[in-house]
Amino acid sequence: MRIGFVSWMVGMALAFTAMAARPTASHPSQSIRLIVPGAAGSPPDALARIIGEPQTEGGQPVIVDNRPGAMGTLAYGAVAKAVPDGHTLAVAGLPLAVAPSLVAKMPYDTARDLAPVTQLVWTANVLVVRASSPLASMDDLLALARARPGSLNYASAGNGTPSHLIGALFRHRAGIDVQHVPFKGIPAALAALMGEQVHFAFAGVATALPLIRSGKLRALGTAGTRRLPALPGLPTITELGIAGCELNEWYGVVAPAGTSPDVLAELARELARIVTLPQVRARLEQLGLYPDVQTGPDAFADLIRSELLRWRHIVREAGIRGE
Repeated sequence: MRIGFVSWMVGMALAFTAMAARPTASHPSQSIRLIVPGAAGSPPDALARIIGEPQTEGGQPVIVDNRPGAMGTLAYGAVAKAVPDGHTLAVAGLPLAVAPSLVAKMPYDTARDLAPVTQLVWTANVLVVRASSPLASMDDLLALARARPGSLNYASAGNGTPSHLIGALFRHRAGIDVQHVPFKGIPAALAALMGEQVHFAFAGVATALPLIRSGKLRALGTAGTRRLPALPGLPTITELGIAGCELNEWYGVVAPAGTSPDVLAELARELARIVTLPQVRARLEQLGLYPDVQTGPDAFADLIRSELLRWRHIVREAGIRGE
């Protein structure tokens, strides 16, 4: 099975580099199911399709299975219950570490039922307004919010998503009264923003970037701890004077608990190699995703543990609720 996993991941790498794949009898006998805790068009969906794109000669298909909603617990619950034979994986993101602080009854135990494989990339949300908005800067937004408490609203991809979390943290750190309007996915949230149903939104840069570049949205700041490579001229929210308003998003891959440690280690190495291939890296950077990470199961497990603790504290401090 370890050889099967390696063959699958090497096959995807060869697809990106246009090299000829060598057929082998050791491939898994079934399709690989890559579960995504987000809707089509969301950042984790885009990432899943990059690392799981067309099957290679002699390989097996990678089927992207979108399971949005319930703060990612639907997706991760499906992985937790899957047979640990290498046929079911999931794209893991920040909601994996936040859900235990927001969901009263978790359908799985994050530490016990999921096996970290590796982190893949970093990214961050951006605060955006529609291009026709009179809010041309962060100062404009803050001034209006303070002059009219409770009258402004912001869209997110749904309760417990990174766009909701950074919105709540922004409200708390900036000391403003703005209303949260959750949608089913960030594409719907941005459609509402452009349709003048909400005043601003936090959105994953992978989804927002094409709309920013086409002039349909205006970005006011990024929530990351550093400027995004895809938008180097866009300051961070901290740079704009709101201290502590930071949310670095991360994405990686998890498997069901019980998956062989040898398989996890081999898979982690192949994934790390794939995301640093020039062709793949260029595609990731176009979406505002950058693979400046510590790879491997242990490093990813450490990140998840630290994020579980950090967001437990933030959820309490900022009064964030899951519903």
